[in-house]
Amino acid sequence: MKKQNLKAWLYLLPAAAFLAVFMIYPLIDVVVYSLEEGYNSASQSYFGVGLYNFSYVLRDPYFLQALKNTLILVVITVPVSTTLALLISLALHSVKALKSFFQTVYFLPYVTNTLAVGLVFMILFKKTAYSEGLVNLLIGFFGGPSVDFIDGPYWAKMLVMCIYTVWVVMPFKILILTGALASVNPEYYKAARVDGTPKARIFFRITLPLISPMIFYLVITGFIGAFKAYSDAVALFGVDLNAAGMNTIVGYVYDMLYGNSGGYPSYASAAALVLFAIVFTITCVNLLIRRKNVVN
Repeated sequence: MKKQNLKAWLYLLPAAAFLAVFMIYPLIDVVVYSLEEGYNSASQSYFGVGLYNFSYVLRDPYFLQALKNTLILVVITVPVSTTLALLISLALHSVKALKSFFQTVYFLPYVTNTLAVGLVFMILFKKTAYSEGLVNLLIGFFGGPSVDFIDGPYWAKMLVMCIYTVWVVMPFKILILTGALASVNPEYYKAARVDGTPKARIFFRITLPLISPMIFYLVITGFIGAFKAYSDAVALFGVDLNAAGMNTIVGYVYDMLYGNSGGYPSYASAAALVLFAIVFTITCVNLLIRRKNVVN
């Protein structure tokens, strides 16, 4: 028995070493940096230990703006993308002809480079000296005013950001939900049709409860992914997100490390731990809700 345990630990050793070097040690390092007040990256020195870095970050207007942007992005994109993915998955599940073709078409944005998709969105929404952008042309066709979605008002930029994020994350959700729908035992549907059950009742009483584990999985991963948003904003608004007013928490952390405000790893570490606390809390709440409401 001891030899078997030793062999098992030897198999686990590479993975454990990888986790220790690339996850556990960096996390400890972040905690240490966040508590070092007045840390100087050039001299590797600091003058005290405490919670000043957290206090600074939570009062920094740039961080508060990034927090606001991230929360709006999470609240809007997660339910919208999950709902749209569910509706599209139901439609794909009911289609017989060209089903594989449509599934491939909806999955293509997921394997497309994020920055490339961002450039396409800029072409669609950005006003230039030579073009109003395709979206503005459509708005003008219906008699609406032209809007600068990239360099204009905050609501317009946030709208583009939300649309872009939904577009990028939805294909993966469609793939997962399509697989979940295919795994539902068809005998349940046959029994319901024999009893003359309406389609709406079949969906809410059979389909939705049986695929609820996958839905909650997508909700939880969607929250985590939305809180980590950064490349989406860069693809649309460039690297100076603070000037555009469209920074995210991850963007703020990067900016504190390497951007225009770079050289403050203590502030970056404090912001990263605030993000970790938010994501951890929301994930725990979602898991508690899942335990009470999801059919396993």
